Amino acid sequence: MERQGQSAQVIDYRQAHAANLLLPQPAVLASSGWRSIHLELFQQPKFEIAEHQHTMHVMACGISCPATGHELLNSSGDRWLDGKLQRETRNHGDIAIIPAHVAHRCNWNTSVQFMVLAIEPILLQQVGQDWVNPDRIELIPRFMTQQDTLLQGIFSALKNELETGGIGGNLLVDSLKTALAIHLLRHYCTTVPNLSNASGGLSSAKLTLVVDYIHEHLQQDLSLEKIAAIAQISPYHFLRLFKQNMGITGQFKSEVHQCLIC
Repeated sequence: MERQGQSAQVIDYRQAHAANLLLPQPAVLASSGWRSIHLELFQQPKFEIAEHQHTMHVMACGISCPATGHELLNSSGDRWLDGKLQRETRNHGDIAIIPAHVAHRCNWNTSVQFMVLAIEPILLQQVGQDWVNPDRIELIPRFMTQQDTLLQGIFSALKNELETGGIGGNLLVDSLKTALAIHLLRHYCTTVPNLSNASGGLSSAKLTLVVDYIHEHLQQDLSLEKIAAIAQISPYHFLRLFKQNMGITGQFKSEVHQCLIC
């Protein structure tokens, strides 16, 4: 993928108010403390944003604004993405994908409400390392011309969590960001994931290593990351394969359960 605009401004959503220098109005809502992902909701007048790049992979979703009665329907604008220009007719739920370090700018010919969801590239590497060479994980740029119901659902669920919260918030956000990473790897990655090693459970050798390690360290503060490291696979892959080893003894299942909730 061609990388352009090396002198463009950089937006880093790890920093508070990162987009304020480029947009007319600050974010209406912004997440804080969510590891590896960040969500912001914007309400903007007609505007044009200067060329910039992101340090994280970014998805933008146009939405209607019930508070003002504005319905996002056939809203037009131009987008320059990775050196390509396209006129977009944007409707509620249309989603653009702007990979990290890709030159990008756009304009809106009407007032608009939209959400931005940023995800750390390292999260895709961690989730996908068992299916794709981490050095080859690269997202495909996508103009805001189509909808993706799963991405829309993730946007909506995270927005609702940001607005109302509730019990198990961290667990919910962790689950959504994992689902997001897997969906991006499946459908928007330049390299097709190899799923040949996704079944069969842990090998007997790796399962023995994990069992022995847990028995020897039951009194310590074990975590999913530590146990997965013993099996030399990612935490996400370990959880999936472990579910396929549920024929093991109840005692071991109980021990592993205690470790995984640490």
